[in-house]
Amino acid sequence: MTQPNHTFATPGPAGLGALCVACFGFGAVFLGKVEVTGLPLLAAWLVGGGIVQYTVAVMELKDHNLTGGNVFLFFCAFFMFGASLSVLSKFLMIKFGMTPHAVVEGWCWMAGAFFLTVVTPAYLKSDLLLFIVVVLLDIALWFIFLLDMGILSGAVKPVIGWVLITAGFIAVYLIGAIVNNTVFNKNVLPLPGPIVKG
Repeated sequence: MTQPNHTFATPGPAGLGALCVACFGFGAVFLGKVEVTGLPLLAAWLVGGGIVQYTVAVMELKDHNLTGGNVFLFFCAFFMFGASLSVLSKFLMIKFGMTPHAVVEGWCWMAGAFFLTVVTPAYLKSDLLLFIVVVLLDIALWFIFLLDMGILSGAVKPVIGWVLITAGFIAVYLIGAIVNNTVFNKNVLPLPGPIVKG
């Protein structure tokens, strides 16, 4: 909802839209729906998402939203810009006959999984649906870490794909609810509210 002390309207829905791009794009990759030649296209979309999420992060931090601002800042760096360079690098390596050694990304995804997991309790004060999105992303990141480290087999890829796509669809609903409920100043699309109030 609109906060009277904020300089700008919340950019949160745009940030969630960028998150949807990453969730659906990577979800399709993990489900085996994207050929190697699709990776540069995914990289391009992630760059766009990174621009949106950086903007959201700065605005949220300006408005003293510690959780959302820091999470969007981290996401823009590593889910968007870092991931776009990663998928582009993998495409080029494969194109030139090299096999990407994903273990290094496993270590990096471990950092991302820890980061998101330790801030997840703060989302108990956000809407329940947003908390669920964050928990689903926690699950996806831990699975990606274990996959890249070689601890889990490729059989887990469809699970990761569907977890990401589910998170993306819940985020789409949140976008619609936040924007429409705010514009019409009533619950056009109901939201369950936070688990922890106050």
